Amino acid sequence: MMNKLLLSPLAFACCMLLSACSAQAEKTPSKNINFIAFGDGGYHVDYPKKKQIKNPKNKTEFIAKELQDWLEDYRPRKEFDHAPIYVYPGTDIATEQGGAQAVGLAMAKLCESKECQFAIQLGDNVYPDGADANDGKDDQKRLHDLIYAPLKPLFDADPSLIVYSALGNHDWRSSRKGVALQTEWMAQQPNFFMGEQGYYSYKKGTPGNDVEFFVLDTNMLLAGQTYYKVPLNPDGSEGNEQQAIKSGAAKLEVHDKHEGPKNGEDIKQLAWLKKEIANSTAKWKLVYGHHILWSIGGTKYTEGHVLRRLLMPTLCKYADGYIAGHEHDLELLTDDCSEFDSGSSHGKLPLIISGAASKMRGKHSPFAQFQAQKYPEYDLVWSKSFVWGFSHINIDNQQDQLKVSFYTTPRNLSGGLIDEGQFRFKKRTQ
Repeated sequence: MMNKLLLSPLAFACCMLLSACSAQAEKTPSKNINFIAFGDGGYHVDYPKKKQIKNPKNKTEFIAKELQDWLEDYRPRKEFDHAPIYVYPGTDIATEQGGAQAVGLAMAKLCESKECQFAIQLGDNVYPDGADANDGKDDQKRLHDLIYAPLKPLFDADPSLIVYSALGNHDWRSSRKGVALQTEWMAQQPNFFMGEQGYYSYKKGTPGNDVEFFVLDTNMLLAGQTYYKVPLNPDGSEGNEQQAIKSGAAKLEVHDKHEGPKNGEDIKQLAWLKKEIANSTAKWKLVYGHHILWSIGGTKYTEGHVLRRLLMPTLCKYADGYIAGHEHDLELLTDDCSEFDSGSSHGKLPLIISGAASKMRGKHSPFAQFQAQKYPEYDLVWSKSFVWGFSHINIDNQQDQLKVSFYTTPRNLSGGLIDEGQFRFKKRTQ
């Protein structure tokens, strides 16, 4: 630092003024909004699926079953991969290694150099069956182990960081009591928030440069619909629903009784979204929920068809983007809204999938090619499969752009950070 005794009084005064201005600038809140988005982070080997307990497999058998399932879905053999394998100590019982702790470390590392004002959690926070699972384990410990513990590095770095959570299908798996237990647990945690109904909205930023988030319980929406899961054809194309029903190949999606909407909960949620997002005064409007609208995974496409019909008319008219998990990979897609154009659409709707926070899954490349050919409104911008990772989203109020960055972390559980690239979208809504 320059010795102030060597400066003239005028120079010294100017220097101090510049320093004060600089300090004031540092304290001025940024007009931009930055947050991390991650989903499907609630998996850990200490909480296995019941079928893995009843029908244990060694490492060779486990990988063989993964390959069998892969080929039965008509996926190319050369593209087969699997998650790292975990073998329980003192046994030869194998299962899929979870990446939640590594992703938590990687997110904390990113936030050392990139602003992370808050985070959004995209559902499936508690595997495999939500809270209140009939496995003899304590729910308070389960919720701590699966939701809080992986994110502790983030909270250690920023004790005031808040995670705004959505519910997924696994969170609903056991019972309504299980959903309530998770919601009540989050209400007691200073670092988490979830609306009591499972769907809610909140704002971030300052007036004129703000964003309003609309959080959906997509499992509730799907549970209120009747639809079939239709298998793909051997070439990766979608099967004909009527033919599949006639042949018995189609599977009616039957949700557990407790998942079914009560007193029109699903209808009320859709009406709430349409009204609230239409009346929002925020500059930006983002919607997120667990289930996808489009994806290249090959097993969730029937759900996508149903949710697009329910949500796209509203999203195309009012939203600047939709963020989801459910697929255990990272994807960036768009829909040009031409199928749901109400005369007030504003270009392509960004669709962000960030569901690789603890499990990993491969894409179905023949199905991805089929979608690209059949649906002109759809576009796959980028994807990364068989990885653990998350996304960082920047709302740039200077350039009126939505910037999406994707990150992965190595399979060695080190928590290292790999930058997979950034993508930009112009603001859609007026």
